[in-house]
Amino acid sequence: MQPIEKRAGSPVPFDPFYDPMTAPALGPCSDYAPTYWIGTAGSAPQDDGPVTGDVDADVVVIGSGYTGLSCAIHLAKMHGIKATVLEANGVAYGCSTRNGGQAQISAGRLKRSQWIDRWGLDVAKGMHAEMVEAFDLFRGLIRDHDIACDPQDGGHYYIAHKASVMPAMEKEAALLRDSFGYDARMLSRAEVHDTVARDMEAQGAMWEVDGIGIHAAKLAFGYLRVARELGAKVHTDSPVQGWDFKGGVHHLRTPGGTVRARRVAVATAAYAPRSLHPRLKDRLMPIMSNSIVTRVLNAGELEAVGIQKLSPLTDTRTLRHYYRLMPDNRLQIGSRAAITGKDAANPAHLKGLQEGMYRKFPALRGIDLDYSWWGWVDVSHDMMPRITGLPDLPGAYYALGYGGNGVMYSAMAGRRMAQLVAGEEVPTLPIFNSELPHEGWKTPFRRLGQWGLYHLYHYRDERA
Repeated sequence: MQPIEKRAGSPVPFDPFYDPMTAPALGPCSDYAPTYWIGTAGSAPQDDGPVTGDVDADVVVIGSGYTGLSCAIHLAKMHGIKATVLEANGVAYGCSTRNGGQAQISAGRLKRSQWIDRWGLDVAKGMHAEMVEAFDLFRGLIRDHDIACDPQDGGHYYIAHKASVMPAMEKEAALLRDSFGYDARMLSRAEVHDTVARDMEAQGAMWEVDGIGIHAAKLAFGYLRVARELGAKVHTDSPVQGWDFKGGVHHLRTPGGTVRARRVAVATAAYAPRSLHPRLKDRLMPIMSNSIVTRVLNAGELEAVGIQKLSPLTDTRTLRHYYRLMPDNRLQIGSRAAITGKDAANPAHLKGLQEGMYRKFPALRGIDLDYSWWGWVDVSHDMMPRITGLPDLPGAYYALGYGGNGVMYSAMAGRRMAQLVAGEEVPTLPIFNSELPHEGWKTPFRRLGQWGLYHLYHYRDERA
């Protein structure tokens, strides 16, 4: 399949060094990152092109990734509201076409046991019910709207990368079964090798019943098609370069004109510049994630890696590896890498990711890569997302902070944000109607702290 074509009037090469912590703006007219997803998705569905003149809208959604498009879909389906979506570059330019294509039954970075520690068992059960409902919604969107995103449904395998993590995994699996009534079971190293993957690091695994591998760009482009069929307008190459609130109306300035609306929903993930609005500044810590995809594996290599499941595989490192075999027999693997955009192209990060792949699958040492890319992940300071309104900015809402677990939950986050926009109540849970914690450190100190944490995590991850 051919990669998507350049958008008309898009002469700006992809900027591999973009950093939301330091860049004054994003877009317009940048090419997509050179991801496997963009390279194999075919042509994107039609969008509505850039804003060309001042316009009034009922609701503006900023960002056309999974969350923003889901919000537009549910505003139309549930509330009869036809949203205007503003995108700085091409549709799903950021996280939604740079992730690993793994849908898991989670949002944010915390486990169920950590939910209990933070909020107590009753709230944790409510959070779990939200995730179960969200996964049903995610499956339903794909099924009911015939979104051809190559879904590979078979559960999620949480691979123990060293023996010392097995007791904690066994305890977590028992908690899932006994306290949440959720199907989770442990596999031995031999069972992992015989039935899942011949990962040489694997000491065992925890299997969760819910986990789907998808084609990231095909999912995004499917959401785009559905949103526009329901009446939404999706304006590409229309970054919000100024945001004023006066007379009860939000004025969003783009290169082609100002869009005025009484309600605004922000769905930018890690790609909003810090200047988008003062109320949103420094509420996220953008984290970079790298990903590579090999050439197509031959029969001997397929036998050696022994991957029998196309659903998501994730190891137990804090700086985790996420990986799987693609339907076309390429291997994809990703992990954390550079701290700053300036350092993104440092060959050491690519080498480190390749070495991670070789440790798991020694037979692939030296294999050619067909794709290599990186992108920013929206990690919140307390490791959990928020879907909420801004208390001192009437009519403004956001859904942010998935921490790398947004492929599935973004569908529900968009629906919940649509409910807030329409004036409906949402569940009484900690991720709703409370703001993301604010981090006040200056950028250099935040990045210095991240550097220190990465070294600590690496030490913990790799020691016996």
